[in-house]
Amino acid sequence: MVLPETRSMQAAIVLAEELNFSRAAERMHVEQSTLSRLIAKLESDIGLQLFVRNHQNVAITEAGRRFVEEAHHSVLYAERAVLNSMAASHGAEEILNIGKSAYYADPYLVTTLQSIRLPLYPGLKIRIQSHYSHELARMVATGELDMALVTAIPDMPTLDFLTLVEMPFYVALSKANPLASLRELTLEDLHGVDWIILSPHVNPHALERLQKAAAEKMIAPAEMHHVMTIEEASAWILEYDGVAILPCNAAWQIALDGITMRPLAEKDINLSTRLATRVGNKSRLASEFIHAIGRRQRTLYSSPQ
Repeated sequence: MVLPETRSMQAAIVLAEELNFSRAAERMHVEQSTLSRLIAKLESDIGLQLFVRNHQNVAITEAGRRFVEEAHHSVLYAERAVLNSMAASHGAEEILNIGKSAYYADPYLVTTLQSIRLPLYPGLKIRIQSHYSHELARMVATGELDMALVTAIPDMPTLDFLTLVEMPFYVALSKANPLASLRELTLEDLHGVDWIILSPHVNPHALERLQKAAAEKMIAPAEMHHVMTIEEASAWILEYDGVAILPCNAAWQIALDGITMRPLAEKDINLSTRLATRVGNKSRLASEFIHAIGRRQRTLYSSPQ
């Protein structure tokens, strides 16, 4: 058996995702014949059939599925090795790859992470990557990230969590809306009005908790509108006089030009932001970093207000 090359593993990963030679070749920016040769050589090198194909269809075998799952990790580690080496050549002795939520991350928490200094690692460099919370949790579990700030993610057997802050949902609404006269809102206040919420793929667990809490209280919106971006939410608030139920950071981004925000006073659906790390991670650097964050948080929350 010959160990496969990284390029061949990348070809298998893309083909497994697309199950179509034409689309896979386009994604890899190669000719279809080149992709076919890469896959054929890979199968020859390892002595296994990874794909079953004809002129119309491609199917992945069980051996192929397992190979691609492991190859995905191998390619990621290889990429990290190159990036870390490049960083080291520019003076960074150690690197932490940390994820943050695209919509839910508190900028203050991100700044706190970036400000951590460790005496044992004076050359530490922190690389921040943005994604959705559930994807970040998966990336930490598979070792693609060292740790990540995740919000509204349920406990997982493969992850350890350090709770950093809990915040309510916020409701963004027009300043002309009668509900804006209230200091805080409840789900009962939102019954029968249009709800604007981020699409389920942004944070499916947060949306599920919100909908479950509303159903238990027999609260229902007049209409529910899913949006992809915060800017879309702003437009819908002004055009349809609806209310956008958002994490605090997202609500702040649109609380201007006729839009205000109020906390949603529902303790059962508070959004908990936690630092996720992989169970069994024995990295001394990661351990020192987590302890430093814990000390920073305790100092901040024990200081007189």
